[in-house]
Amino acid sequence: LDTGLKEDLNPMLLLLFHLMVWIYTFITFLPSYLLSWVSRSDGIFYGTEEERAKRAKARSVLGRPEGPYRAVSAIKRLATMLQPGVDTLDKMFEYAAMKFPHRDCLGTREVISEEDERQSNGKVFKKVVLGDYRWLSYEETYTAASQLGSGLASLGQRPKTNIAIFCETRAEWLIAAHACFMYNFPLVTLYSTLGGPAIAHGLNETQVTHIITSRELLETRLKAILIEVPRLQYIIVVDNTPTSWPGYPRGISVHNMAAVQKLGIRPENARERKQPLPSDIAVIMYTSGSTGVPKGVMISHSNILAGITGMAERIPNLCEEDIYIAYLPLAHVLELSAELVCISHGCSIGYSSPQTLADQSTKIKRGSKGDTSVLQPTLMAAVPEIMDRIYKNVMTKVEEMNSVQRTLFILAYNYKLEQLAKGYSTPLCDRFVFRKVRSLLGGQTRVLLSGGAPLSAATQRFMNVCFCCPVGQGYGLTETCGAGTISELWDYSTGRVGGPLVCCEIKLKDWMEGGYRSIDRPHPRGEILIGGPNVTMGYYKNDPKKQEDFFVDENNQRWFCTGDIGEFHEDGCLKIIDRKKDLVKLQAGEYVSLGKVEAVLKNCSLIDNICVYANRFVSIYVIGFVVPNQKHLLALAERYGVRGSWEELCNSKTMEELVLKMLTEAALAAQLERFEIPRKIRLSPEPWTPETGLVTDAFKLKRKELKTHYQDDIERMYGGK
Repeated sequence: LDTGLKEDLNPMLLLLFHLMVWIYTFITFLPSYLLSWVSRSDGIFYGTEEERAKRAKARSVLGRPEGPYRAVSAIKRLATMLQPGVDTLDKMFEYAAMKFPHRDCLGTREVISEEDERQSNGKVFKKVVLGDYRWLSYEETYTAASQLGSGLASLGQRPKTNIAIFCETRAEWLIAAHACFMYNFPLVTLYSTLGGPAIAHGLNETQVTHIITSRELLETRLKAILIEVPRLQYIIVVDNTPTSWPGYPRGISVHNMAAVQKLGIRPENARERKQPLPSDIAVIMYTSGSTGVPKGVMISHSNILAGITGMAERIPNLCEEDIYIAYLPLAHVLELSAELVCISHGCSIGYSSPQTLADQSTKIKRGSKGDTSVLQPTLMAAVPEIMDRIYKNVMTKVEEMNSVQRTLFILAYNYKLEQLAKGYSTPLCDRFVFRKVRSLLGGQTRVLLSGGAPLSAATQRFMNVCFCCPVGQGYGLTETCGAGTISELWDYSTGRVGGPLVCCEIKLKDWMEGGYRSIDRPHPRGEILIGGPNVTMGYYKNDPKKQEDFFVDENNQRWFCTGDIGEFHEDGCLKIIDRKKDLVKLQAGEYVSLGKVEAVLKNCSLIDNICVYANRFVSIYVIGFVVPNQKHLLALAERYGVRGSWEELCNSKTMEELVLKMLTEAALAAQLERFEIPRKIRLSPEPWTPETGLVTDAFKLKRKELKTHYQDDIERMYGGK
């Protein structure tokens, strides 16, 4: 078990477990053998992991090691749309509303009560009790979007003129987006956690006059910067209350979404809708900017449709019976694409938030139900940050079990890992051992999609085993519409992101400075270039120098240079091994991949987050800033008799040394080189959240901001103090 849980297993229990497994295997062997034989004759036998791994997922079209590589089913032609003739997003939604008019489309839980709960440390947390999901059908959602689009037009919003949305993930966000797609208003999306200057920059650069937002964000973020956005005239608030908004600057009018929809119904406001073209811009998506000022990526209707066509092909048996739980930021390409995939297939989307996701979530009142328990979703997308958190929480619970329970858990875990590798299922273990863990996500999840950052091997194996459903790892960027690769769901190998989607092709470009070339053995390596109809139209109003990452080839196909380094395996699967920007050369000439070191050290139970730092060509060694895991650090302090408050422990030299010792042991066990291991660290008492500005909304590190934040510590650690 790769969780660090090693246990002297009780021989009697061991015997009992193996006896049960043997009896079960014997009883089920004949039916399963016959079934697999029938399946094999039908051509759907998956075989062992070894057999499946050898089966090609993608091939180099020209037979060259650098590619381009295409999915086996897309060698001749890349896919561009889901249905013939459905070539814009308004047509896609219209098609879905006609095909699934009465099915549940968007669901929101009603708030029954809100109360403040005082914690033992004196802090006050808001807790909520939520009721059932209230649903809008596809027909009702389509009507709501159509009315809103018409209402916005009557307030002076013109086709091909930008409009902004600055709002949390909720049903109204998607309704507003579809209103804009229908009426050809390019939608400028901004993260709800962006700071004032970044919001003002996005709104001024895109010259919007109308913005859609929520009451909370208007009052806490937007109101303060209105003076810096002189062009803004109309603010549409998605909440129903209040209905009057005094105290706003002259020239700015605030309207509720419901009032704008009523405007849209009036006969005098009825006008012919001018449909968008596939090449028209649907979204200008501001990236969260892990480096510098956020850039607006221009995404056309045809880009999004190609991207979601590629994604949908990797989710088996996707249909109107599926239920998706939506809680990631909709201003992020992963979430927007996932929801549009669901809409195109008639699935139900239930809205949630990271604070209300599970029964144990921070805003859910003890004893009441979180969103997954009520919704019981079949599909879910997650960023590794959230999966790592689930993994660490469950493993802590396992450590607290009595020895019999812990032994059974470890036996079942290892047994299931073995069976998965052979291509077999384990219904007994799933039912009696992992059911409780599975119920954390509602108990019905059949597909988990991971994107936004690399998922550690330990977490991926854990999710596959304990949640009894496959984890598809994806790789894509805002610039490629979130589409690039997704691993096939029965591929249980770790650390890989799968083969190219049917909408794109991928090639490798030599990067001599980093020592990555397509002629490398055993696998061709290089910078990942993605080409296809999902590659976006470039950055909004950006100087030509910044557009250099995009190019058009001799066949008029667009390509994007990702800056990520990858290698292709024999079966056509891609593995991300490095990032150009993360490679630092130390004074002695050794290259250190900061991202690789962080991914390894994050597996240490003492660590919630880590940023490894080295100054190019100046640093002799690597240092690290660490957000420790509270539970494990307190236990470590107790074991060594170190006393003090949380703040004092994080500032303690003794604790720093203890954590560093354990980090070094974990790094050496994972076979990191000595020069890759941080020689000094700084423990941070505060977690890094998007609100602190130290990580993006997808929880990627903002290295520049972290460097500024810890500048004094950097000088101390390199100054030998």
